Amino acid sequence: MNSLIKLELARALRNRKFLFFSVIYPSLLFLLFAGSSGADSKVDGTGQTVAMYLMVSMASFGALTAVLMGNSERIAKERESGWVRQLRLTPLPGRGYVLAKTASAAVVSLPSIVVVFVVAAVVKSVRMDAWQWLALTGAIWAGSLVFAALGVAIGYLASGDAVRPITMITYFGLSILGGLWMPSTTFPQWLQDIAKWLPTHAYAALGRSIEQSHAPQAQDVAILAAFFVLFAGGAAWLYRKDTLKA
Repeated sequence: MNSLIKLELARALRNRKFLFFSVIYPSLLFLLFAGSSGADSKVDGTGQTVAMYLMVSMASFGALTAVLMGNSERIAKERESGWVRQLRLTPLPGRGYVLAKTASAAVVSLPSIVVVFVVAAVVKSVRMDAWQWLALTGAIWAGSLVFAALGVAIGYLASGDAVRPITMITYFGLSILGGLWMPSTTFPQWLQDIAKWLPTHAYAALGRSIEQSHAPQAQDVAILAAFFVLFAGGAAWLYRKDTLKA
């Protein structure tokens, strides 16, 4: 499995288009959205400054891009090219394949988080205690594993032609409804009631709790854990199902 992780990392780092959209693009969005806001401008209903709110949103969005977009499309193409069929001839179990894909995607997501933080600190003078920076990085990085598993599941669920539109709908739907693009407090009440159960909403909430020096809500941690089990289990099941078809 370690060899597969190293291979996946090497392939991702050679893909310049993927690196741009997962590492550079989120920081550019942060500058675009936060550029005109003042240092004391607050986001209604959150008590946070615009810069701090968007920093967590865009760091989470970048990690989501790296793990979800990269995994789903790459796996669908590997299935069509016959690479996955070759892997089945090795002793690698289904869970090992899922874990390798999830772990390699999570490693790639780390630079996207760090770059957004550096831009926020340098350009918008965002300041936090050292423990907050470390805890925030760890929380967003660990939370991205949930969406890495989802990417694997989509890659096995969709064909090569259908994987991109399915992934894009999932990607933007979860990002917008989860409050990564705009505060969920601006939604109608019925939509807020739905949004609070989405993994992206819980994902961003972890970071915002740390920003405000609060312990993460148990409900948010439980939601992320439940979705990780669901997505990882679904990915492993789809891998085995695909194996039976081959």
